[in-house]
Amino acid sequence: QAYQSAMGLPDEKIFHNIQRYGNTTAGSIPIALDEAIEMKRIGKGSTVLFIGLGSGVTWGAIIYRFD
Repeated sequence: QAYQSAMGLPDEKIFHNIQRYGNTTAGSIPIALDEAIEMKRIGKGSTVLFIGLGSGVTWGAIIYRFD
């Protein structure tokens, strides 16, 4: 949510599921991806930015296009 706010991204561009599952650590991105696909929020032709944050200053990101 901090990234969303800093980048000025609207809610419809962000997928959150922490309120349903809590912090699922390493499973967070795969769980959110599966849920977003089932909800038809993303699919063929979508470009998605995945961001993962860890303890300290650990983080990673990837941009993926669904063809």
